[in-house]
Amino acid sequence: MEHALREAQRTFAIVDAALTARRDPLDDRIVDNMLAGYAYVDRLVAAGIDVFAPGRHRHLLELNTLVLCGVSEARRSAHASHLVATERRFYEEHAAGVQDVVEWYARHRDESTWSVAAGVYVRILSTPQLFIEGNHRTGALVASYILLGDGQPPFVLSPANAAASLELSTAIRALHKGKLPALFRELLLRRRLVGLLRRHAEPHYLFGRRAISY
Repeated sequence: MEHALREAQRTFAIVDAALTARRDPLDDRIVDNMLAGYAYVDRLVAAGIDVFAPGRHRHLLELNTLVLCGVSEARRSAHASHLVATERRFYEEHAAGVQDVVEWYARHRDESTWSVAAGVYVRILSTPQLFIEGNHRTGALVASYILLGDGQPPFVLSPANAAASLELSTAIRALHKGKLPALFRELLLRRRLVGLLRRHAEPHYLFGRRAISY
């Protein structure tokens, strides 16, 4: 997984130049924070923690904190006001908060794992977004949590999928929750995302999971 992310980092400038919407550079901090996020996902799955259950939503918030600050207490302290604002939005905003994601998950949890993972990603990233910042990366971690919980490989950015996944994410971000014209487009984008997740499922990401140290 780290190799895939480092390779995506190495080729990112070329990919970014061809995107419809330019992205921030994929720097070392972002890669390190994503790796910390994947490690946290692995711990959640290994412990059998249902992040969508009442009282467990804080784990979703922690995934967002990890992609923004990693495990650094110094960075968390420096960005304390932002983290407080994110937590307030997460719990209190009706249209943009966690309740929307949890309710969507409850309605669709019996669908295929791929469809549920894609759908939750769409609910996190579409407008209004779940978090103030880092929705794309956090959404990838939450989708990976859902996939890994069913024994499927997590989704990891790589040179092979970077252009397609980033362009699809741009289209998803343009969706507006609750607007009737967006419902059909949301379904189409979710199906496209399911296809992308399936095409780029890498079984070797599952090797040695029990050997991971934290």
